[in-house]
Order: sequence, then structure tokens, then C-alpha cells
Amino acid sequence: MIKLLPSTLFGRLVLILLSGLLVAQLVGAAILLRDRASALYQTSGHYAVQRIAGIVNLLDELSEEQRRRILPAINTAGLRVAFAPEPGREPALDEESTAATRLRGVLRGALGEDREVRIAVIAAEALPADLRGPGRHHMAGMMSRHMRFMGGPPFTDASYLVRARLRDGQWVSIAHGLPQETFTWPAKLLLTLAVLLLSVIALSLIAVRWVTRPLADLGRAADELGRDIQRPPLEERGPLEVRRAAQAFNTMQARLAQFLRDRAQMLAAVSHDLKTPITRLRLRAELLDDPELQAKFVHDLDEMETMTRATLDFLRDADAREAAQPVDVDALIESLQSDAAELGQEVLIQGSVDSPYSGRPLALQRCLRNLIDNAVKYGKRATVSVTDGAERLQIVVADEGPGIPDDRLAQVFEPFVRLEPSRSRETGGVGLGLSIARDIARGHGGDLALHNRAGGGLEAVLTLPR
Repeated sequence: MIKLLPSTLFGRLVLILLSGLLVAQLVGAAILLRDRASALYQTSGHYAVQRIAGIVNLLDELSEEQRRRILPAINTAGLRVAFAPEPGREPALDEESTAATRLRGVLRGALGEDREVRIAVIAAEALPADLRGPGRHHMAGMMSRHMRFMGGPPFTDASYLVRARLRDGQWVSIAHGLPQETFTWPAKLLLTLAVLLLSVIALSLIAVRWVTRPLADLGRAADELGRDIQRPPLEERGPLEVRRAAQAFNTMQARLAQFLRDRAQMLAAVSHDLKTPITRLRLRAELLDDPELQAKFVHDLDEMETMTRATLDFLRDADAREAAQPVDVDALIESLQSDAAELGQEVLIQGSVDSPYSGRPLALQRCLRNLIDNAVKYGKRATVSVTDGAERLQIVVADEGPGIPDDRLAQVFEPFVRLEPSRSRETGGVGLGLSIARDIARGHGGDLALHNRAGGGLEAVLTLPR
């Protein structure tokens, strides 16, 4: 069930609000239309009472001859009137129904309590022959058409059958269609509800977007922080809670930036200060009389100086402020291939990029150079495969060397870590190449991973987001 929910906060809030609004609108519309149908039903019932009472009062004032002459004019719009010396007993659908009881009470109030009145609800086919009119459903059809024209509800196949005694003792029988209580959806009401619903949906979307936009900005800022710790501070705007979150984020960014600066300065100072004792030791080593011992001292001092220089280069790169710009990755890799060819190294290139990549050119050059140098140094030759896509750029540098044990693939990214015997100091390097390459990749929002190839060798997979 949870999988059906949208993945974003904006989508979930919109879904909840719109679902609640839609249910509320439908329930409210159903209640309104039910009340409307009931009101129309009652109105049609009062209309029938008024007509029947008016006819009975009119016939009271007329003579028998006048009654017969006016009878054709009264029998219109589904209302049927007939005279009989004595009422018959037709099978009633329900003499004590709510409709019959209501009509009886209202008619007695309109005609007087002393008036003898009999009321029943009669099926259309059970009406007397002189009250049916032409066709079985003629009464209901005529009344339905008439009430639709007047805006009222349709009529069923049942009818009110009213028997009333006139003042001269004659009985009059009146059949009037029984209105049907219906649940209709008027076009104007539906249009009003639709306009209201669309307005509320539009306002809900605006409100939710207004609330969630600062959160989206905070998420983008957090993503950019991994690429550039010196990015501009997040704008502190929006509701109080969002402003507090932005303030906390900016404070965290400032503290992280200060921590990195302090660390770099401390390590740079230590590495720089080591140069002086190393130089003094080198001078003193020249005074040694034992050539073998002197060679060992010089070797160790060279190694210390190399490590110090690499550490300074590493810190200098971590503290670099190179601006991002479009980089022709194909040209960059080809230049590294040419440099390797001048040193007698073999580098193959497969694939190409579709468009320039926005990044730091010198940092990318150093990252790829470290990967290619490692592949050539420990794996005979390097094969650079480029795969470009809409969302990411992937560069794979593969070699044909012995590879690395699987349990140590992550360990080699740590500074100054080398694996023996294939990756020793005798072959050059102090164990910072992969650390620098991965830091550069992560500084661009990507990553660097190592994998052992199935056919032998190692491949470094550099992934950079577009």
C-alpha cells in the first residue's frame, strides 16, 4: 500500500489534501442533492393537493350539467376526473403509506374535516377504466413530461386515487400521478461543484508548493555541500521552522569549512616543518664514512621527502578553489594518452562523450592521470572506456595486472596504504594516488570504485553526474 504513495513530500501532501477534499465534496454534494430531491418531492405533493382541492371546491359550485361540460377541460396533464354514484373498492398498493397519509391530512385541512374523503395509492393497471385514459402508462407518462417541464421529479407507475363526496352527494374520483423521489445531478450544480473543486485544487497545489519549496532548496544545498564546502550560504526565508533549519544548515557548513581549513593548515605546517630536519639529516648523512650505511640513510630521507611532498600536494589539491567549466573529456583523455606514449606506455581509448562535462579541468586531469598511471605501472597497459548518458558520465580504466584481494578493495583508498608486493614503494608512489582520485570524484558529486575483472586485472570505475 505504501508503494502506491508518491515518493516526494509534495506528492504525498497533494494526494492527502485532494483525497480529503474530494471525499468532502462528494459527501456534501450527496447531502445537498438528497435534500433537494426531498424538497422537490414535497413540492410536487403540495402541487397535487392544491389541484385536487381546487377541483373538488370548483365542482361543488357547479351543477351536474356544468360538471359534465367542464370535465374534458379538467382531464389534462395526466390528471383524470370521473363521476360515480358510489365509489368502488380497487386493490390499493398501500392505503396507509406515508404518501397517502400525508395527502389525506393535507386534503382534510383544505376541504374541511366534515368532508368524506377516501385516499389510496393505486397501481396504474388497477385504476378504473374511466380514469386510466389511453394506454397503460398514460397517466404516469403525461405527469412525468409535465413535471419535467416544470422542473419537478418524474412520476412512477402508481397514482393517488382520491374519492371525495360533493355537497349534493355525488362522488368524484380523481387520479393524480404519484411523484418519485429521485436523486438527480443538475448540470448547474455539478458545474458549480467542479469550479469549486478546481479552485481548491489549484490553491492546494500553490500552498503545498510554497511550503515544500524551502525543503527542496535545503535538499539541493545539502547535495551541493558534498561537492563544494565553500558554496554560498542557504537563503534563510520561509516559515519559522524552515528558517531555523536553514540557519542550522549554514552554521554546520561554516563549522565544517573551518574544520577542514584548520586541518589542512595543521598538516601543511607539519609537512613543511619536516623539510628542515630532513635537509639537516641529508647533510649529516654525507659525513658518514660507511657507504652502505650512507646509502640507507639517503634512501630513507628520500622516502620521507617524497611523502612530505605528496602530502603537501594532496592538501593543496583539497584546498584548491578551481572554478568549474565545460571540459572536453575526449581531448583530456587523448592528451593523457599522448603523455603516456612519450614515456613508452600503452593506453587504449574506447568510446567518447556526447557533450562537454562541467567540472574542474585540472582536478579531473589529475584524477585520470593517477588512474592511468596506476593501471600502466601495475598492469602493463591501460584501457580507458568512456560511456556517456543523460544523467551520468562513466569512465572505466582497466589494466591487466594481478588485481587486488576483494577484502582490501576499500582499504587501498586510505592515504599511504600500499599493497605488497606488486604495489610497493620500490615502484614509486606513497599511497595517495587513489585517495586523491576518489576525493576529486566525490568533489564533483560522483564516486570512484575498484573491481576485479573476471578475466584478470583491475578496473577503476569513475562515475560523474551530469
